[in-house]
This record gives sequence, C-alpha cells and structure tokens, in this order.
Amino acid sequence: MPRILVLAVTITMLVSSPSPGQDWARKMFEVSSHDFGTIARGAKAEYEFVWTNLYQDDVHVAGVRVTCGCTTARVEKETLKTYEKGSIIAKINSQSFLGHQASTITVTIDKPSLAEVQLHVKVYIRSDVVLDPPSALLGSIDRGTEVEKTVSICCSGRPDWRIVEVKSPSPHLLATVVQTGRSQEEVSYQLRVRLQKNAPAGDIREHLVLVTNDREAAQIPVLVEGQVLPEISVSPASLFMGVVKPGEKVTRQIVIRGKKPFRITSITPDCECIQVGVPAKMDKKAVCLVPLTFVARSEGHVAGAVQIETDASSAKSKVSVYAAVVR
Repeated sequence: MPRILVLAVTITMLVSSPSPGQDWARKMFEVSSHDFGTIARGAKAEYEFVWTNLYQDDVHVAGVRVTCGCTTARVEKETLKTYEKGSIIAKINSQSFLGHQASTITVTIDKPSLAEVQLHVKVYIRSDVVLDPPSALLGSIDRGTEVEKTVSICCSGRPDWRIVEVKSPSPHLLATVVQTGRSQEEVSYQLRVRLQKNAPAGDIREHLVLVTNDREAAQIPVLVEGQVLPEISVSPASLFMGVVKPGEKVTRQIVIRGKKPFRITSITPDCECIQVGVPAKMDKKAVCLVPLTFVARSEGHVAGAVQIETDASSAKSKVSVYAAVVR
C-alpha cells in the first residue's frame, strides 16, 4: 500500500497507513461521475477526470476499459509523482451512438499496489441536430491575433426549430448565429466564433451554449478549442522538487523561450525557500536556462511561485514550485 501524505490545515505532513480496501485510490480523483447533458449528433464531447497523487510513492495507471462503445477513454499521464496531477479523458462517440447512453470507465492501477477506480459518464445524443465540424477548432494562434471559425448547424424534421441565443463563457470569445436555410425538412444555421486580439496566452477549452426554442432540450453545447501562444514560454509551468528532508537543498532547471531574443529583467520568488540563480547581467537570448533551488525549511506540502519578467513582453510568466518535506 502507498504511504499517504495528509495535508492538514496547518500545512503539516503526516505519514500514516492508507484507508482500508481501495479507498486510497478513489481519494485521488476529484469527481467520479459526469453528465454531458444533451449534445448534437457528431459533436465533440470530452471530459477530464482529474486525479492527484497524494502519496510518497509513484502511482502508475496500467490501463483503462469501458463498458460501452459510446465512450472511449485515454490516460494523459500514466505515472504521477507526489502531488502531480493527471487526467483520464472520456470522449463520447456521438457519430455512431444516439439517444441516452451511459458508460463506466474502470481505471486499473498497478503501482504502488493493485487497485481499481470506476468513473461514470452519461449523455443524451440528439439524432435531429448535427454539427459540422464537430467543434470550433481555433488551432495555435500567436497572442494578439484575431481568428474566426464557423460551424454549420442543421436540424432535420423540425421546421419550427430556432436558435434564439448563443451564450459564451469567455469575454474573449464572441459568437453569433445566422440562419442559412429553413424548409419543412431542415433548418440550418451558421455559427461564427471569433477569438479577440486581447485573449490571454494559454489553452482554450470552452463550451458555447446554443439556446433553442426546444423545451425538451433547450441548450446544446459547442466545444471551442485552441491555444494562444505567448511571446515568452516557460517550461515546466509546474515544477516538483521531490520528497526531501528538512535542511536539504534541491536544484532544478526551468527553460525560458522567446520567439525572438530577450533579456530577463526580473525573477521574483514569493517564498524564502526558493532561490534563483541568474547572472546580474545577461545578454539577449532566445533560450535561457535558469536554475531554481528549493531549501527545505519546514515540514509539509510546501508550495511557492516564481514571477518572471522580460523585455519582450508586458505579460508576466509564472512557475509554480512545490515539494513534500518529510523527516
């Protein structure tokens, strides 16, 4: 069984025996079920079951299996170290299945000991509403660039069907619909999705909501995917220093990249336990390696961050730094 790390209110770490049975594995998952609601035929629908390794031992996922072909599942990262996060991605096969569907995803863990966790999904796939393409795929966009994509929406057999509103969860995503056809057999719309220039850097994974006059299924989600690329990127964005003893020092490197040569103007840690090794004067470079040293002062789950500023961008970059300190 794994050695559990319990994070108390006082941020102290305890090493104790895990819960009996397979509770230790289930505790790593934030949620164990998801309802996709009503989606259109052909729509792209995915959900991330996020899990965190709460233990000192590495946790390894050996595989996943599903009970219904309406769902596929994949593991984003098979092995997690202490406090690392991963996800199990559940995807609905809305091209081949219709109506009410439900599936159980069994996650098999083989290290540090054998356990299984069951995740549950359900969905209702409409047969009369179709999206083409299945999502609004924005692609990779340089920060400060505006981009627009369109999605065709068709409803068959409902001549009175209408889209009355489009709701956007983000102020940086603007969406409008234009009716392109209406007959006794089919109603068609074009959804236009525009990403504004002031969108911040990072991954985009949002759902627009089509509000319709259908009382039984008034809302239909449309997935918007993409990535806004920053002028300066830092990897890793989250740096785990490991499981260390009080008084120990651990050094890891971060890599800072720019689209053109840049100069670091400041690197500021928010915790005394983090030391930054940067020369006082630096030439402009397109790639810079920066060592970060963690000094284990107190026991517990210790977390901090480093803010990075350069002359290439007004936006600050951030690296999260954390460690597990145990005797």
